[in-house]
Amino acid sequence: MQSKELSWRERVRLWLRLGIRLVLAVAVVLALIYLAPPLLSLFMPFVLAFLLAWLLNPLVRLIQKRLGISRQILSLLLILLILGVAGGILVVFIWNIVSELMALANNYQEVIAQFQEAASAASIYFSRALGLVPEEVLAFGNGMLTQLISWIQDKIPVFLSAAATGAAAVARQTPSFVVAAVVFIMASYFITADYPAIRFRMSSHVPGPSRRFLREVKDAASAAFGGYVRAQFLLSVVVFFILLVGFVAIGQPYNLLLAFLLAVMDFIPIIGAGTVMVPWAVIDLLTGEIRHAVELMVIWGVIALFRRVAEPKFVGDQTGLSPILSLISIYVGMCLAGVLGMILGPVVCMVLLSVARLGIFKPAMEDIRLAAADLRAFLRHRPEG
Repeated sequence: MQSKELSWRERVRLWLRLGIRLVLAVAVVLALIYLAPPLLSLFMPFVLAFLLAWLLNPLVRLIQKRLGISRQILSLLLILLILGVAGGILVVFIWNIVSELMALANNYQEVIAQFQEAASAASIYFSRALGLVPEEVLAFGNGMLTQLISWIQDKIPVFLSAAATGAAAVARQTPSFVVAAVVFIMASYFITADYPAIRFRMSSHVPGPSRRFLREVKDAASAAFGGYVRAQFLLSVVVFFILLVGFVAIGQPYNLLLAFLLAVMDFIPIIGAGTVMVPWAVIDLLTGEIRHAVELMVIWGVIALFRRVAEPKFVGDQTGLSPILSLISIYVGMCLAGVLGMILGPVVCMVLLSVARLGIFKPAMEDIRLAAADLRAFLRHRPEG
């Protein structure tokens, strides 16, 4: 069916709408890139306090309904309990991570020597296994390996120096951090205690149709963000403890640091802890560390089995992303915000897809379809020169 050609007035209105939408989209993206980070940093104590109040509100309502305790007293007790327990765990965790980083900094020459030994053994193995490969190819591979080792040797001191500088900067900012922590605790109490009233006042200033629309957006975003992220976080916590117990059992140095880094990698879609553990085990096999390779593969097998069994129960199929979308969102997130962007990129993509299912982008997509049809019609009827 041939589409009706637009009149000049309709064409001007269509392209004007598209231009306005494009300008608004670019403005939103630029605001998110350049304005959101400093504003978020400025109001971070209050954002975290509101998030904590939102998480605590169902528990506060339940206990208040069962025991009849004042919401103000109950909010204070819960916040002190949660912050005390979480703060204690965080202090112990950070202390151990810093201790292992300091030990690694003191012994990094030994670590480099072990890496060189493993690389040399692997090179000898491949040289024997690939006897038919031309000498030029082997020489090129050995040269690349030498450059990699040299690059690591050059970069580790730079990394350690940057870490020391960062630690000094953090130490200088300790007073600001203490003030922010006090503000966060006070804001958490005030917002949790008055959460129903604050929520009512915020919603009362929004018109009815907009309120319904925002509620639908919030529900869709919460289903994607809250459900998926909460499930993946719980899975990664269990993976962290599997790694930690496994590394402690096999006597792996820097067990806490390695378990933490691999658990963070496991949180990122399509990457996982196996990205490091499988090549690590292969290198151990090539260098004769068969027992250590088997131990690593057993730990990785337990993680893979746990995820295979538990992930469908924690994360529904409707919350997942296709592999190509996961890869695109990870890459874009990495380009925009580094490691944090790799973690948040798939989450933001998932939220946008959930919101798009509400039909928010339907008028814009319809305008794009009309513009494409109009452009085809215009080019088809263009007089030949």
